[in-house]
Amino acid sequence: MKITMKLLTALLISLFASVAAAGPPNVVMILSDDQAWTDYSFMGHDVIQTPHLDKLAKESVVFTRGYVPSSLCRPSLMTLTTGLFPHQHKIVGNDPPPGTDRGAMLKHVESHPTLPRMLAEKGYLSLQTGKWWEGNYTLGGFTHGMTHGDPRRGGRHGDDGLKIGRQGLKPIFDFVDECGDRPFFIWYAPLLPHTPHTPPERLLNKYSGKVDSLHVARYYAMCEWFDETCGELVDYIDQQGLGENTLIVYVTDNGWIQNPAAPNYAPKSKRSPYDGGIRTPMMVRWPGKLTPMRDDTTLISSIDLVPTILAACDLKSTAEMPGLNLLDVAAGKAPARDAIFGEIFEHDMADIDDPTASLLYRWCIEGEWKLIVAKDGKQSELYNLQADPHESKNLAADHPDLVERLATRIDQWWRIAE
Repeated sequence: MKITMKLLTALLISLFASVAAAGPPNVVMILSDDQAWTDYSFMGHDVIQTPHLDKLAKESVVFTRGYVPSSLCRPSLMTLTTGLFPHQHKIVGNDPPPGTDRGAMLKHVESHPTLPRMLAEKGYLSLQTGKWWEGNYTLGGFTHGMTHGDPRRGGRHGDDGLKIGRQGLKPIFDFVDECGDRPFFIWYAPLLPHTPHTPPERLLNKYSGKVDSLHVARYYAMCEWFDETCGELVDYIDQQGLGENTLIVYVTDNGWIQNPAAPNYAPKSKRSPYDGGIRTPMMVRWPGKLTPMRDDTTLISSIDLVPTILAACDLKSTAEMPGLNLLDVAAGKAPARDAIFGEIFEHDMADIDDPTASLLYRWCIEGEWKLIVAKDGKQSELYNLQADPHESKNLAADHPDLVERLATRIDQWWRIAE
């Protein structure tokens, strides 16, 4: 048989994939930034098109009732780094109190086991790209990265790392090539569809004729631009013959509802305790290990993602991590929880060591019911998410016993000082 260059390449890729499959899986974490849980075509949006994420969804276990504990990027991303609730890892806001050195907050990322540091125990190389608030990427345990974190050079929430996606994916491709046969972890957290909403003209033109607001058209176009970069990343992994032994995880850091009258977000989205700010679809793809399915009922939280990744890589969660292993949940080997919890804080922290000083709300979802409790405990909002998914009617006065019971559950989860 004549072996052509094309056939030889295919054989080598197949051989590489077979060898890689014998080792621990590579891990790719895809993080959307400021995108509502409704804003995907696979979630039913009738205007926004996300063909690449739709394809990923068909190949994944998709949990449509996923939530992040807090609707602000820095605490949310720290949860995805540590597997802890914000009140546990203590990064509860984006910025420190006025006059406080930003560097003082970095002790928290250094004091907790992080996913990259734990994966290093198994020989993983890890790459940080995109959003990263915790100083230089090495403070999180990444072996490679884009963010220098130096405030004197504009370091705050990603600096050079924020070029990823908007200016291509070459740093990721170069990293994968450099890894050779070593397992890798990729943190892909582009500033997409986050502001500035500056989509390619071709995408803006596509949506400008479909909606009345230019601000909405820009945001919709950003969602599709982000989708395109996700497709480019996943396709690259698959084309390198790595897809069979790569765990891909997808989540959004917090929601966003575009204000049609201005280039900012509308109420009940980012920074709020409502589903527009905290709900997100979550996807886990692992060919041959997970059977693709869509789960529209199970409540999951982003606290589950670190334990899930650690389990896939044959590592144990720490005793402080409260999350579930979603591999077991998807396989029916572990019972799903009956409630999830979260917390909302001020954008600027009141105290970098005391989470309660910055607290605004705590919340709980049990089945179809959601309770939001203000810090003082005197103001409560109760919603039936099945009948009222956009939380327009507060039913607290109609169900005082339910409010009391769910409030007790919130206190059992995290009781704050009186």
